[in-house]
Amino acid sequence: MSSRKRISKAYQTAPRISFNDDSKFIIFSDCHRGDNSFADDFANNRNIYFHALQHYYNEGFTYCELGDGDELWENTDFKAILEAHKNVFELMQKFFQEDRLHRLLGNHDMVYKRESYVKKHLYTYFNKITGKEDPLFPNIIFTEGLVLQHEESGQEIFMLHGHQADWMNYHGWKFNRFMVLALWRQLQIFGIGDPTSPAKNYRELIKVEKRLKRWIIENDNLITIAGHTHRPRFPEPHEIPLFNDGSCVHPRSITGIEIEKGTISLIKWQIATTPDGTLKVIRKLLEGPQKLADYQAN
Repeated sequence: MSSRKRISKAYQTAPRISFNDDSKFIIFSDCHRGDNSFADDFANNRNIYFHALQHYYNEGFTYCELGDGDELWENTDFKAILEAHKNVFELMQKFFQEDRLHRLLGNHDMVYKRESYVKKHLYTYFNKITGKEDPLFPNIIFTEGLVLQHEESGQEIFMLHGHQADWMNYHGWKFNRFMVLALWRQLQIFGIGDPTSPAKNYRELIKVEKRLKRWIIENDNLITIAGHTHRPRFPEPHEIPLFNDGSCVHPRSITGIEIEKGTISLIKWQIATTPDGTLKVIRKLLEGPQKLADYQAN
């Protein structure tokens, strides 16, 4: 199956969600939540991420996580991830309970494609205090794509992880996972990254972006938001509308995309120092806000 067909399949099978100019969405991806070990890249930014997500929960945003939320290549046991970042999952649980959480599949959490795995590990968790199985994300569904459709204009926004444009990370993910477990996880302590990852390999990154852009052109310049490459992208209205929310494992910061009041923005959350020497987590606008209506389909 070609990258075109894989991306098209993700679009055609994606759930459709209606939205309007009063709707609010925050889009993150590539959190790579781990077990809080030396190999857990998310651990460095977990306080920033939690503060940002708490802000979006309080402000009534819907959270869309575009894959690779959980690092299930370096970790084979989700239980260890849950215990390491319990406060994060409790906050995500609040979004879920209010029907404000959508999670997509990425190559690093492709095991969520198996309903039996999701049912076993994510529907419930063992509560050490009560000694019982308590609900976590009961009946949660992971999809390859998600489409927002504006109630008035009919304009669509297509979201996917982006590994659909990467043959080895789509069909060969089991081999890549084996290599990470057997080799790259151990080398990561010495600063050696996985060369198969578009986030670490610039040539692979460009290939993925070119394939996504080609698909967008062939599909009437449909606004598309992806992750996977970890490189934030925010095109101008006259450019091919391929957006990328970046990742939550940048050094000392996380990036994401906000959709609010009929506009789209690229944002960053980071730790800043105030004049009196206090450290605080702040939101920084990187690009936008740009009206969604300015990205007209051909």
